Amino acid sequence: MKSFNDVETLNNNESIIDEKVLERKEAEKIVLVGTPNVGKSVLFNRLTKSYVTVSNYPGTTVEVSRGKGIIGNKEYEIIDTPGMYSFMCITEEEKVTKRLLFKEKPDAVIHVIDAKNLERMLPLTFQLIESELPVLLVLNIMDEARRLGLKIDVRKLEEKLGIPVISTTAALNEGIDTLKERIDKYVNRV
Repeated sequence: MKSFNDVETLNNNESIIDEKVLERKEAEKIVLVGTPNVGKSVLFNRLTKSYVTVSNYPGTTVEVSRGKGIIGNKEYEIIDTPGMYSFMCITEEEKVTKRLLFKEKPDAVIHVIDAKNLERMLPLTFQLIESELPVLLVLNIMDEARRLGLKIDVRKLEEKLGIPVISTTAALNEGIDTLKERIDKYVNRV
């Protein structure tokens, strides 16, 4: 079987590949990661306009949900992963998510965290940054954080981490437009 690189040398430059195939570019990928119950699937639904649930209860099959979403003027493949606490994987779900992050080579990794538990969830953010993945941090469930009297200086956190930080309440559709703008700007940065 000939490889893609061999196509140019076949029969006086005759191509065996349809020109439309050559024109198609694989959609850019966005991977959603975070611990269970932080709103990854709700965010997935907002970005893809679909309703898929990823369950990672003991005894269930590990699932990875994929969908398409339009952000700016581009179509993206959006990937919702099972819950993950750390790159020091204990569960099969965490192993699947870690492998996916490095195999798929996403254009953006959106780390979704519960804003009420910022300190507990930032260690995974640091691991993602240290792994040189293209990370955006989403502080989700901000409505509950505000109700508890928590005040998070998003700009200062963004400055300290060196990555985009966006606050959302995905269940109420708050901050989703800002998130889309930041994703578009981040993925298409020069």
